[in-house]
Amino acid sequence: MAEHVYLLTLFLPLATALIIFGMKYYAAIQQAKARLASDEAYRQVAEQAAAAQAETAATLAAMNATLGDVKARLAVVEKILKEVE
Repeated sequence: MAEHVYLLTLFLPLATALIIFGMKYYAAIQQAKARLASDEAYRQVAEQAAAAQAETAATLAAMNATLGDVKARLAVVEKILKEVE
């Protein structure tokens, strides 16, 4: 009986330490997986933001071109009105 108690006193603390370290490394693995998923989500958001920014830049360029055309036409109209006066 004393041998069983002796073996239990050796085995249980070692098993506890192994379980604690195992849980620690398992948690680290789970955190890494969660971080990877989060990074992928941020990457997708960044791609969408870049696409939206490019679309906005293209729209702004088109609006600038239209505004330039309107300014040119307005200058012609002002010139005609000055000639009429």
